[in-house]
Amino acid sequence: QVQLVESGGGLVQAGGSLRLSCVASGMIPSIGRMGWYRQAPGNQRELVATISRGGDIIIEDSLKGRFTISRENAKNTVYLQMNNLKPEDTAVYYCMAYITNWGTTTQNQYWGQGTQVTVSA
Repeated sequence: QVQLVESGGGLVQAGGSLRLSCVASGMIPSIGRMGWYRQAPGNQRELVATISRGGDIIIEDSLKGRFTISRENAKNTVYLQMNNLKPEDTAVYYCMAYITNWGTTTQNQYWGQGTQVTVSA
């Protein structure tokens, strides 16, 4: 059974930094695009950044320059480095991964449970 487990969230003052990690575990033949979404109270879940296995990055325009995404394929892990955090970055951050089904070329999308990031003013 595939699981995505996030870590690294917490409470930080405005201007501070956090690094989120997400590890995919289980019977995994391969992982395609991985990344992060976030959901603030009362808002819909929104894209933060994703990265392909080959390193192609998609990042929300408003977060460029402050957030950086990276991954280690050998460790089935994706990271999100968040710098100069602002109160409006407060949200639950969810890890996402497209994981190949055994014996096929199809992929299913998986989500982690989320990790809370709170930025105080």
